[in-house]
Amino acid sequence: MIHSRASRRAFRLLVPILLTGPVAPLTAFAATPEETGLKIAVEARERGTGFGSFTARQAMVLRNKQGQESRRQVRVKVLEVEDDGNKSMFVFDNPRDVKGTALLVHAHRNEADDQWLYLPALKRVKRISSSNRSGSFMGSEFAYEDMSAPEVEKFTYRYLRDEPCGDLTCTVTERLPTDRKSGYLRQIVWQDREELRTWKIEYYDRKDEHLKTLTLGGYQQFLDRFWQAGEMTMVNHLTGKSTVLTWTDFEFRTDLDERDFTKTGLKRAR
Repeated sequence: MIHSRASRRAFRLLVPILLTGPVAPLTAFAATPEETGLKIAVEARERGTGFGSFTARQAMVLRNKQGQESRRQVRVKVLEVEDDGNKSMFVFDNPRDVKGTALLVHAHRNEADDQWLYLPALKRVKRISSSNRSGSFMGSEFAYEDMSAPEVEKFTYRYLRDEPCGDLTCTVTERLPTDRKSGYLRQIVWQDREELRTWKIEYYDRKDEHLKTLTLGGYQQFLDRFWQAGEMTMVNHLTGKSTVLTWTDFEFRTDLDERDFTKTGLKRAR
């Protein structure tokens, strides 16, 4: 991985990864690899708290193995929820055949997330069951389970090593989903020691084959605290397809509230 100093100044997935504050040295962490991995995850979450809410725009580019592209425009809204997972909504504006399609996510720390998809052609809201969350989200290389932030309680952890990543030093941690219905057996996460920003995640399927890799870059800092990746690229190594998400137009601490994240609100998202 190559990360210039410019890119260093330039999210939970897919909701952006928000981080702030200095990190304690790993020598101060608990002794075992499992305790160290958990400590890193908890520290990263603590740095992302306090943003309240935000809106953003997202350009989604889908590429097949031959390099052919299709493009979509998405609006994103996120509401921070104290002591539980955040609420988020993704609304498609373009192209015309997906306009008005919207995904609502109520994330939870200690139980399965709630997800609903509104399909304007059918004029109905469809609940995404836990058994279907390993499926592709709107034809992209992101699964439905990737559309929720990776809550700390939903994984077990093991710190593996430190290693260089560009001009940074990254901690490398393995995390295993506790949900048996997850499409992943394990994930390997690279985070820089200085800010605990996530730069890469490798996803392994239930057969322990390297299924996908997510790389992040173009980080910017907002409110002098929160780091946000401006670009996320998910590559599927089995199909050769990829999806690139480019985030723009962030606005933090907006006037969003619980009423903006209801199933009824999905139908009004247009």
